[in-house]
Amino acid sequence: MSIEVIKAGMGDSVQDQGRFGVQHLGINPNGVMDQNAMMIANALVGNELKDAVLEMSFPAPTFCFTRPALIALSGADFTAKLNGKSIPLNQPVRVASGSELKFTKVVDGVWCYLAVRGGFEIHDWLGSKSTNTKANVGGLDGRFLKKGDRLDLKVSMEVAETKVFPWRANVSEFYTPRSSSTQTMIRCIQGNEFDWLTKKSKQDFLKKEFTISRQSDRMGYRLAGTSLKQSQKQELLSTAVSFGTIQVLPNGEPIALMADHQTTGGYPRIAHVIGADRSRLVQGRPNERISFSFVSIQEAEDLLMIQERSLRQLQKACKFKLQEIDYDD
Repeated sequence: MSIEVIKAGMGDSVQDQGRFGVQHLGINPNGVMDQNAMMIANALVGNELKDAVLEMSFPAPTFCFTRPALIALSGADFTAKLNGKSIPLNQPVRVASGSELKFTKVVDGVWCYLAVRGGFEIHDWLGSKSTNTKANVGGLDGRFLKKGDRLDLKVSMEVAETKVFPWRANVSEFYTPRSSSTQTMIRCIQGNEFDWLTKKSKQDFLKKEFTISRQSDRMGYRLAGTSLKQSQKQELLSTAVSFGTIQVLPNGEPIALMADHQTTGGYPRIAHVIGADRSRLVQGRPNERISFSFVSIQEAEDLLMIQERSLRQLQKACKFKLQEIDYDD
């Protein structure tokens, strides 16, 4: 009972909430880029919110299901098709044995997530199933998926027909509607070295637009735009950084650290993207326009609590709905 990779995508891997408590040993946290999409997909199939999922970028892989499964997709819209028919994001879908799932076109976003009821038969490493490609551990042999891979499922279902179930997760509070004529506002808390910037650069960071560079990946998103300058040259001892830390490189370019960020850094930390806005940032495509604003730590905590409450409510509602499903119908 497994999912077989018929065609490999680009940089697709098994990820969960990440690996914590070992950063002081020089081990990257890893984990999904979009925590909210992971939790939404897991809630829809009745899993624990932080269970491991498949993270996909585009071009995305093609899968064949060797046994029936209950799945959900969330995050980026890659125009998913099951046996040639479109299936929606953010809804549970029952998949019949022998079905083929493929992705044909990017509509929106960068990272798409596939959750399967019961999860994947993957061993933990240091408390996480997340793939660490630098250490070649976690996930499936510590690497990205390739053609011929099989991902064993923990739960098997005996069903005959594919079915899209009618309930759908409302994701509007987690993402900002995107268009070419608007910019995405990303809220941050002020970093320790923000005051190292000149007065003009402080104003530029908060008033000017930046665009996401094509030189962006799971380690960091480079932000093109106005060059930020320090009021005076200062040396910073290498110190702890986290997912969402915004540093300024020597050339004045900001970079927002992502899930595979280094464990420490020596560049000024001018801001930290709040947890409630990380999904908005990571799903931004190259050349997308973004801007920044500061909020207090209390505001950041309150916004995150609202999202977490919504996710718990979704999880409870989906578990109740799933109890009504007759998998043999």
